[in-house]
Amino acid sequence: MRVALALGSGGARGYAHIGAIAELRARGHEIAGIAGSSMGALVGGLEAAGHLDDFTAWAQSLTQPAVLRLLDPSLGAAGILRAEKILNAVKEIVSDVTVQELPIPFTSVSTDLIAGRSVWIQRGPLTDAIRASIAIPGVIEPYLHDGRLLADGGILDPIPMAPIAAVSADATIAISLAGGDPDRPTGYREARSGSDRVNRMMRSTMGLLDSKAVRSLLETQAGRNMLGRFNLIEAPDADIDPDAAAPAATPRLGGFEVMNRTIDIAQSALARHALAANPADLVIEVPRTVCRSLDFHRAAEVIETGRALTGTALDRWEEGS
Repeated sequence: MRVALALGSGGARGYAHIGAIAELRARGHEIAGIAGSSMGALVGGLEAAGHLDDFTAWAQSLTQPAVLRLLDPSLGAAGILRAEKILNAVKEIVSDVTVQELPIPFTSVSTDLIAGRSVWIQRGPLTDAIRASIAIPGVIEPYLHDGRLLADGGILDPIPMAPIAAVSADATIAISLAGGDPDRPTGYREARSGSDRVNRMMRSTMGLLDSKAVRSLLETQAGRNMLGRFNLIEAPDADIDPDAAAPAATPRLGGFEVMNRTIDIAQSALARHALAANPADLVIEVPRTVCRSLDFHRAAEVIETGRALTGTALDRWEEGS
């Protein structure tokens, strides 16, 4: 069966798209077209280029220290990362291929921050199309492309169904990364004492001294606090007494988790509207609780989750057909 895929946004949860595609391949389905937002654009673009397996092997090799070494800190106010190191790794895999040359029709969806509308990129360098779509608000700097300031496609179109409406396919499949229990946000954890957080921070950054960018951030309290807010290290809060014990069961959300949770809520609503306007034949939902948005060192387990969820969804769908 020929299927068209709409791959949703959701940070590291997007690894589940890899598992979903693997399951579709294993069952003999042909992918006729792909549209993706954010991580969905990254995975979708690599699949359309025929290089998803190469990227998967690289992603599964990433440890948390390796992810930290990929940091490309930015001093600009628009985001804390430039993402150039990540894009260079992707470019090594796909080379200079353009979107219009891809063997599978592909649309990368991003958001024009000035015009306030979604932008479909269907021509030009694939790496540019991916870079524009993965600019997570407040984390990765927006991307200037063809005179437009572009950011994460999931801001306005977390499940890009409209671009695949014209694809000649037997079925459309949407993969949402916003499923799960909205009352228990990803990253919920018990508060810890300040001294415990300091110890965990030091352990988590061992072996990173070869990374000048990370080392420079760790040398200042502001840098440590910034990395901690984005869950990249376990950083102490500046105003916490290291010897003071926190209540054992107090829920705690870091700065990035608050922002990410806010975006998740908005994107869940937008996704429902998108699917109502352009219904998919099959919707596969990946729970938000699978991993945190920046847990890029957990590829293997998230890929397997995506494959299992897709297998279950396909079984039920095929039984009902």
